Amino acid sequence: MNRYPLWKNLLILSIIVLGAIYALPNLYGEYPALQISTARSAPLDAALEDTVRAALKEAQLEPLALERDARGLLVRLTDTEAQLKANDAVAAALGPDYVVALNLAPATPAWLQALGAKPMYLGLDLRGGVHFLMEVDMEAVVRMAEERFVADLRSALREKKIRYKAIAREAGRGILVTLRDAANQSEAEDLFNEEFRDLTFALENDSEGSAVRLNLKEDYIRETRKLALQQNLTTLRNRVNELGVAEPIIQQHGLDRIVVQLPGVQDTARAKEILGATATLEFRMQDEEHDAQEAVEGKTPPGAKLYRTREGEAVLLKRQVMLTGEYIIDASSGLDSVDNRPAVFITLDGKGARIFSRATRDNVGRPMGVVFIETKIDKQKKGNETIKVKKTVEEVINIATIREQLSKRFQITGLDSTEEARNLALLLRAGALAAPISIVEERTVGPSLGQDNITMGYNASVIGF
Repeated sequence: MNRYPLWKNLLILSIIVLGAIYALPNLYGEYPALQISTARSAPLDAALEDTVRAALKEAQLEPLALERDARGLLVRLTDTEAQLKANDAVAAALGPDYVVALNLAPATPAWLQALGAKPMYLGLDLRGGVHFLMEVDMEAVVRMAEERFVADLRSALREKKIRYKAIAREAGRGILVTLRDAANQSEAEDLFNEEFRDLTFALENDSEGSAVRLNLKEDYIRETRKLALQQNLTTLRNRVNELGVAEPIIQQHGLDRIVVQLPGVQDTARAKEILGATATLEFRMQDEEHDAQEAVEGKTPPGAKLYRTREGEAVLLKRQVMLTGEYIIDASSGLDSVDNRPAVFITLDGKGARIFSRATRDNVGRPMGVVFIETKIDKQKKGNETIKVKKTVEEVINIATIREQLSKRFQITGLDSTEEARNLALLLRAGALAAPISIVEERTVGPSLGQDNITMGYNASVIGF
């Protein structure tokens, strides 16, 4: 005989019913899906759905549904095979202006979602997640090392007053230093032996004078590649931490690859954009002495470089870089106090502050350009195959007159949206990649051993009731 008062029985029954309702989403599972967002977080084009449907139809795929949400467009598909096929087809159709990422979309009915009922958060072993295999561009590592040595060689030769005609990096052949006088060869040899022990050198004589060819030593190349991989691992960990992903797996795979596994990530499009991004900034003075239009016609003056703004306007900047993103120790996004435009507030380290202070002190009243640089992977259709093409995009996002000497803290504007400002601040805060990386494999990871635990737990609950 039940001796509990009615109100206690009703309370227990209510708790059981509510618990059952909010546990229901865990029974419905998830659909493989594509998450589509714009590369710069600008408003999605109204014709996007039609383009996606046409790409899927051409690939002979029928989506379960196309839904718009706060993150962009969500395409639900029947199975993982269809998801992978759709990923290639849609990415090739949309081009580099959109980010197409694999995702898992809850199959929870609308009435449960309206009640705020969501599936329980599970780790990678129980729920699965997203798997990225990323490749570090080791050729770029060597190229950047050679470019650094070119700058160091110029400074060292000038300091020792050894006259030279040219110092140039030749792809695949190292660095060629052409001296003005063959009599300077012995002095140059002594300099290279003392200060450039990571380089091998060989003398070359030509009609223009004496030349020395320098190449990176194999030990130095191996160590530089190893350090670049380690720095990229650290940077990726920082970026994942900024995304707030619990218990990620980020580890080295071979000599030039990195595995990233993110359990239960909902916004995979943003995760993919942040992980693969190589965005950084360069600050250069504008060339006011020459006409940008002449550079457009192919007459770029020495010491200058032609850029474009995001609106397509030609801008001529000095080749000499005042400051790069490597000196940034903190960055946060917000709104400009003057006109409420999206802005990134930047803090430099001590060395960067000194460099920027000297550069801006000498250029008060002159215009300075902020160059936004990123490496993108563009998927293109070539016959029946989808190929990946790597390209570097350099855009001037801001031209501003230096009103006063700048130092440790300042802000930049010219970004398209608050979302882009937030992403750029995240990338600058997490640190720059030592070398460009590209995603060579992307797939969803299903639960393995954890699935057995889920099944046994479910069966135990049913038997218990």
